[in-house]
Amino acid sequence: MSATLNPVADTTGSRLKGLKCRECGSRYDHAPVHVCEVCFGPLEVEYDYDAIGRTLDRATIEAREPTMWRYAELLPLDSVPEKALPIGYTPLIKADRLAKRLGLRELYVKSDHVCHPTLSFKDRVVAMAVARARDFGFDTFACASTGNLANAVAAAAAALGMKAYVFIPHDLEDQKIYGTLVYGAKVVKIKGTYDEVNRLCAEIGDKYNWGFANVNLRPYYAEGSKTYAFEIAEQLGWRTPDHVVSPMAGGSLINKIRKAWKELELLGLLEAPTQTKFHGAQAEGCAPIVEAVRAGRELIKPVKQPNTIARSLAIGNPADGFYAARCIRETGGFGAAPNDDEIREAMLLLAETEGIFTETAGGVTVAATRKLIEEGHINRDESVVICVTGQGLKTMDAVVPALETPQIISPNLSEFDALTKE
Repeated sequence: MSATLNPVADTTGSRLKGLKCRECGSRYDHAPVHVCEVCFGPLEVEYDYDAIGRTLDRATIEAREPTMWRYAELLPLDSVPEKALPIGYTPLIKADRLAKRLGLRELYVKSDHVCHPTLSFKDRVVAMAVARARDFGFDTFACASTGNLANAVAAAAAALGMKAYVFIPHDLEDQKIYGTLVYGAKVVKIKGTYDEVNRLCAEIGDKYNWGFANVNLRPYYAEGSKTYAFEIAEQLGWRTPDHVVSPMAGGSLINKIRKAWKELELLGLLEAPTQTKFHGAQAEGCAPIVEAVRAGRELIKPVKQPNTIARSLAIGNPADGFYAARCIRETGGFGAAPNDDEIREAMLLLAETEGIFTETAGGVTVAATRKLIEEGHINRDESVVICVTGQGLKTMDAVVPALETPQIISPNLSEFDALTKE
C-alpha cells in the first residue's frame, strides 16, 4: 500500500495508553484480554486525546486515501499494517425516494453492503482484531459468529496466511456458510444458540491459545466500528445527524458510533457539538435491548430461543446490551422491533426506492425507522441516518417468498404484447 496508509507510526509512544475497565477504571497493558480481573467489567482501549489532537486535523484526514485507515490515530494499532486491505469509506447515500415514502425531509443510508472484501461492516472490526492477533503472536484466528463475522474472519485470515476456525449456530443461512468456506476456513456448526456458541469459544480460546476476534480480542475488534461513524460525520461535512438508527445484535455498534462522534467533538473536528439521538433496532423474535428500552428498565432479560429471519441479530444475551440501552436513554432515543413480515417489506422497499439490497439486519433498521417515525420518536423535519451493515445476497431466502414469479413467454412479440396488457 502507499505511504499515506501509514500515518501514525511516529506517534505511538503517547497515543495509546492501554486497556481500561468501563466499570471500575482499572488499567491494563495491551494484551489479548477482555474482562477486568477486579470487577469482571468489559475492557476498552484508552487513548491520549491531547497527544492525538496535536497532530490530527480535518485537512490531514481528507488528504489520505479513502479507506478506514484515514482515521488511524483513533484506532488501537501502533501503525497501519503493511498489508492493510482498502476497507471502508463506503457510500453515504442521500435517500430522497425512501425519505418520501417514509415521510422524512432528510434521510441518508450509510451502506456497508458494499464494504470490501466480504460486503459487511464486520470487515472493519475484523481488520482491527486480526492486526492485533498478529501482534500478539497468534497463528490461528477464530470467532463465534451469526454469519457476517464468519465471512470477514475467514477472508482476513486467508489474506494473511493464518489458519481460521469459525464457530456458528447450526441453522445459519447457507449463503453465509458458503461465503466462509470459500476462503478455506474450518467451519464448525454448533447445536445451539449463538450464546451457547460464544460460551464454547471462550473455553476454546483459553485452551488452545487462539486469537478470537470477538472474545479475547474484543476490545480491539470493537474499535473498528468507530470508522463507520467517522465516515458518516465526514461525509455529512463534519457534522452528525439529528437521529441515527442502528441495528443491534451484541449492542456494540451503537455504542461505538456514539464514542466515535464524541471523539471527533473532543478533538474539535465537528462543526458543532453532536446532539444526535440514538435509536436501536432489533427483530421482534429477539429484541432483549429494545424490550428493556421500551419498558424503561435497565435490566436486559435474555431471550433463550431467538426466532427471527434476522439471524445476524439473533443474540439473546447481548454482551453490550446494558451499554446500548444506556446510550439510547441518555441521548433521548428509543427502540423498535419489527416482525418478520415488516422486515421483508422493508428490505424490498429499500431495494425498490434506492437500489440498495440489504440483508435482513438492514431490513430491521428500515422497518424500525418507519415505526419510530409513526410513534413520534423521530421528527419528520429532522435529519436521519439509517445504518445498513450487510449485503442482501447473503440472506436471499428471507425475501424469496415475497418475490413475484417471472412469467415465461415464447420469443414472440404478440405474446409480449399480451403480457403488457395484463
